[in-house]
Amino acid sequence: MSKYHGIIFAYKDAPEMGDLTRERTVASLPFCGRYRLIDFALSSMKNAGITDVGVIMARDYQSLLDHIGGGKAWDMNRRSGGLRMLPPFGLPHSHQGNYSGTIEALNAVAPYIRDIQQDHIVLLVGSLIANIDLSAAIAQHEAGGAEITAICSDGPAVGLNHHYVLDEEGFVKEILLYRGDDATALKSLEGYIIHKDVLLRMMDEASARNDWAFHKHAMAAFLRDGGRMDVYRHEGYVCAVRNVAQYYNASMDMLKVENRRDIFPASRPVRTKTHEEVSTYFGEHSVSKNSLVSDNCIIEGEIENCIVFSGCRIGANTHLKNSIIMRGVTIGENAELSYIISDKYASFSDRTVLQGSEKLPTVVPKGSAI
Repeated sequence: MSKYHGIIFAYKDAPEMGDLTRERTVASLPFCGRYRLIDFALSSMKNAGITDVGVIMARDYQSLLDHIGGGKAWDMNRRSGGLRMLPPFGLPHSHQGNYSGTIEALNAVAPYIRDIQQDHIVLLVGSLIANIDLSAAIAQHEAGGAEITAICSDGPAVGLNHHYVLDEEGFVKEILLYRGDDATALKSLEGYIIHKDVLLRMMDEASARNDWAFHKHAMAAFLRDGGRMDVYRHEGYVCAVRNVAQYYNASMDMLKVENRRDIFPASRPVRTKTHEEVSTYFGEHSVSKNSLVSDNCIIEGEIENCIVFSGCRIGANTHLKNSIIMRGVTIGENAELSYIISDKYASFSDRTVLQGSEKLPTVVPKGSAI
């Protein structure tokens, strides 16, 4: 058994995502033709040998449950330990279903955390697009001797809020909350390696103060009281998805070979729920340019700079550009669509013309008929 236990935060509410998260959490958003965002956190855990993992949920988690199931895709379907889905069983009945902050989410599942057998816990966010080498992060944590190791990035990282300032020895001396890009500080990926007793103490102290925010309250108090925090620098692509533009841009980034190699290295595979399906059919007059197309599609039109999920049908003489088309979407003949994010099982009739923009792509809700 690994000395480390994983906890993934999959409760994040993102009103800016609009219809894309109307009936699902951000962590269960489809990505890159076959994955969900939470696959990155689950796979990072598995690749580091961590197979005892709790996933904290709050509401609208049916899609997440359908995708993860018992955790078989990540080798976490164990008789003892393994994957555990954690609904908010520690909240009062009057609670509306959304956590005010990460400390509140942790305290809602405090009985689970107290029963964890391992001495160390790895915390990750389920909506972060990054392939983190947790084995290297854990090795640094054990060598550094700090109570907490924060997983950070010093490169371009979209959608991150918090930054850490280091002292001369390379340990954290200050946290900067809700900052934009700051070249003088490391960007927090909101991932941490922490001793179980330290985490429980932070949770208890925050609860006693009626605090709810992990960074603003608990982490700031830890540093203020002289706590020792090391940092692990993640090198590679990072995007924290919090709005439609970030999701769209991150998806389009995957059309670049260098980004796909960074996110999907052979040494740290990203696992996901698999579907046994037939190959995609490309019609005699179809054209595909710089696009990712999953299995079981019928492509008879022209697609360019697109990500097409499985089970889609694109009619003859249809032109589809700069778009994300999720599972089971049907597009008729002679249609013109560009800068579209179509959720699952939507349908577009013949001769439909629909255009968004690069900065504001048009989102078509799940099951819509246009």
